[in-house]
Amino acid sequence: MNGSSTIATVRTSTMRTPAAIMKHVESFHFRCFLLTKPFSSFPSSLPIDPEPPDHDLPLLLHSILSKPNWQKHPSLPKLLPSISPSHVHSLFSLNPYLLPQTALDFSYWISQKPTFKHSVYSYSALLNILVAYKFFGPADKIRLAMIKSSASIHESRFVFELLMEMNKNEQLHSCFKLSLRSYNFLLMSLSKFLMIDEMKSVYSEMLNDRVSPNIFTWNTMVNGYCKIGNVVEAQRYVTKIVQAGLNPDTFTYTSLILGHCRNKDLDSAFRIFRMMPSKGCRRNEVSYTNLIHGLCEAERVDEAIKLFEAMGEDFCYPTVRTYTVIIFGLCETGRKSEGIKLFEEMSQKGCEPNAHTYTVIIDSLCKDNKVDEAREMVGRMLEKGLVPSVVTYNALIDGYCKHGAMEAALEVLGMMESNNCFPNERTYNELIAGFCKKNVHKAMAFLDKMLELKLVPNVVTYNSLIHGQCKMGQLDNAFRLLEMMKKNGLVPDQWTYSVLIDSLCKVDRIEEARNLFDSLKEKSLKANEVIYTALIDGYCKVGKIEDANYLLDRMINQGCWPNSCTYNAIIDGLCNMKNMKEALSTVKKMAGMGVKPTVDTYTILIKWMLKEGDFDRAHGTLDQLISSGCQPDVLTYTAFIHAYCGVGRLKEAEDMMIRMKEGGVFPDSLTYTLLLDAYGCLGLMHSAFDVLKCMFDAGCEPSHHTYSILFKYLLKDRRTKDDSPAVNLVSNGMLFDHADVWKSMEFDTALELFEKMRQHGCVPNANTYGKLIIGLCKVGRFVVVQKLFDHMRDQGISPGEDAYNSLLNCFCELGMYDDAMIVVDLMIKSSQFPYLDSYRQLICGLYDQGDKEKVDTLFANLLRCGYSSDEVAWKILIDGLLKKGLADRCSELLSIMEKMGCQLHPNTYSLLIEGIDGA
Repeated sequence: MNGSSTIATVRTSTMRTPAAIMKHVESFHFRCFLLTKPFSSFPSSLPIDPEPPDHDLPLLLHSILSKPNWQKHPSLPKLLPSISPSHVHSLFSLNPYLLPQTALDFSYWISQKPTFKHSVYSYSALLNILVAYKFFGPADKIRLAMIKSSASIHESRFVFELLMEMNKNEQLHSCFKLSLRSYNFLLMSLSKFLMIDEMKSVYSEMLNDRVSPNIFTWNTMVNGYCKIGNVVEAQRYVTKIVQAGLNPDTFTYTSLILGHCRNKDLDSAFRIFRMMPSKGCRRNEVSYTNLIHGLCEAERVDEAIKLFEAMGEDFCYPTVRTYTVIIFGLCETGRKSEGIKLFEEMSQKGCEPNAHTYTVIIDSLCKDNKVDEAREMVGRMLEKGLVPSVVTYNALIDGYCKHGAMEAALEVLGMMESNNCFPNERTYNELIAGFCKKNVHKAMAFLDKMLELKLVPNVVTYNSLIHGQCKMGQLDNAFRLLEMMKKNGLVPDQWTYSVLIDSLCKVDRIEEARNLFDSLKEKSLKANEVIYTALIDGYCKVGKIEDANYLLDRMINQGCWPNSCTYNAIIDGLCNMKNMKEALSTVKKMAGMGVKPTVDTYTILIKWMLKEGDFDRAHGTLDQLISSGCQPDVLTYTAFIHAYCGVGRLKEAEDMMIRMKEGGVFPDSLTYTLLLDAYGCLGLMHSAFDVLKCMFDAGCEPSHHTYSILFKYLLKDRRTKDDSPAVNLVSNGMLFDHADVWKSMEFDTALELFEKMRQHGCVPNANTYGKLIIGLCKVGRFVVVQKLFDHMRDQGISPGEDAYNSLLNCFCELGMYDDAMIVVDLMIKSSQFPYLDSYRQLICGLYDQGDKEKVDTLFANLLRCGYSSDEVAWKILIDGLLKKGLADRCSELLSIMEKMGCQLHPNTYSLLIEGIDGA
């Protein structure tokens, strides 16, 4: 429930566990310099906690409480910081014969400590002791305290079930039945969490118990139904108020306003609001706030502000919730500056923002890409003594994840846990979505973490992971996740299948994509425009325009209307087939269907006009794009720059770059690289390096293609000076084999590049070295890579994960398994995740060499690093060993996983057993 083991689990490291570093005989210089010169230092081991183990605390407490004057026991002050509600629950549950007065005294004593707060579970265990000893007076107070302490839907349900069970106990019923007060507080607790069915049960039990409801009871029922917008049912309880000879009060009418607002029936809400004075009911701050909230949700923010300003007419003053509702409405409708201004004005008017107000501002800043400002706002909260909620932290984590700042997101997670705010499903969904953009292994590790913390992954969780696996080209894993989510009782949605169909099409598995598409009908799932578009695009990419058009017609006949992406896929396919006439006809057809051409539509046409050398027509289409209200984007401008550079019209390319920047569009790596290549082709290396400097200044990371082009011209220049036979590395534009450049490159060429970069104000950084290492590793130039690693370390620069993984893959491809193991060790030391594909190659290669002991050590270390157990089983055991026919080896590694406590999903386990038995 909320035991200490769960709390301890939450506080453990998210995914990184240092593994023991393997020792190898050093046979190659690469190993020597890597092991003797570590890239970073590591903290020493954490001190061992001298406190008694968690499970011993209840025993110790019982021993202390058994003694007279236990409050003065010398061990209590030392134990106090470690005592949690779960320990108190265990203490009372394991010792039901503890003297009731002692239990009560201890409960009161511990509740006075500022760091302790009873849970429903600790109260329930105390209640059982008191009832068993017939301490009914104190028991009634503890029962009320337990009801009031319900902090979640799970806790409220626990209390409801416990009290209903106790109330049905015949021995207790006569002397300890629920009082009117207890019933009312229980109803209020259930209403808080919208547990309407349970409220109905309690109300029925109350009537069966012959406890007469009062206006508080009926108002709570009215409020509960209004919270879910069921005004019809709420009115039944209003009728009961009238039938009892009572008058509906301000609370009753205010609830009805809320109910009508929930139904988006603002006319009825205003009718109740205006009627209240004539019924002798004063409109209060909550009445105003409910109506203001309804107006904001309907995006009628100006009307909400007028009502906000009119509150004084009823002698009402905006509460913190009123301000928060208005601020939220302003931020949600794009009026963020007004929202922030009102936020700053609150304090001046004597209304201090609360945690919810800050959360609204933090969420708004994150959505506006101002994550650092949002982080500062959290700091302001803490300075004012406000406690950020899980919603606050989630907003900040989501902001960092959307920016790809995963280390910052993990820092917020750590801050959250250190402040005893426990992550929920949404927290992990945001982290998983963020890591899926960068490293799906880490995302999968968070799935395991969720399950470990008893959090339940949902369709959003699995959709993110499926998308992440597909982006990595791991379609087998994506389909395994699909089967896993089905096994867990989740129903894949349209988004799930659109990702899978799109990914199958991208790797030319069109028939499989079509079969999956056709299977949707039997799954009672209707294809939407995203699914249709994915398959239409797949057909167009392989030149099957007729199939694409057939699917387009079927889509329309099924009442699913194509969007601009659908038509753009067909237009692009027609352009690829050099059928510009039909492509332009499709643009007209698109407009006729009420679908406005987008910047992508125009850019597709422009690109193909430029390919045909029709610059005038392309410029005419650009003018048409602008006159339609669209703005050219980076792809539009890059198409022109590419075309001009390709025919040597460098002046026009430069002018287009200037026009692009003036239009507020930032060039990307490809744009800069095209211009850099054009200068190099004309021998203008100084200008080429100026472009590189612009890239650095703009924060645009050069790709390994950018660097290969610079090397291409450096090599050409060197061979010209040396008068040596030239290898054909230079050709028109970017149409050359990058592999030839990397094969020809030596370490001194890299040093020459670094020197020229420095001369132009571009200091080589981790990205520079990383991109060179990636390029060289692709062609197996590990000797040059070794020298680059050494040079990099001498410059005080640590390799990134991509560079390490490229090197690891290179060694595995070349069968240099001992060297690959050294790279794995270094990555683990640096808290980096080696790709499991490389692990698979490495383990299979070591088995081929007969190095079973090395495999066992390597695999055990891998399992300590925090990878998803299922993903390890899929990639290494199933895709590696079983596919090679090494069933016995697979069985041995599976045994290691079991001994180390790895938990596998039943689907994964079934696949393994079938594979082992089948072999």
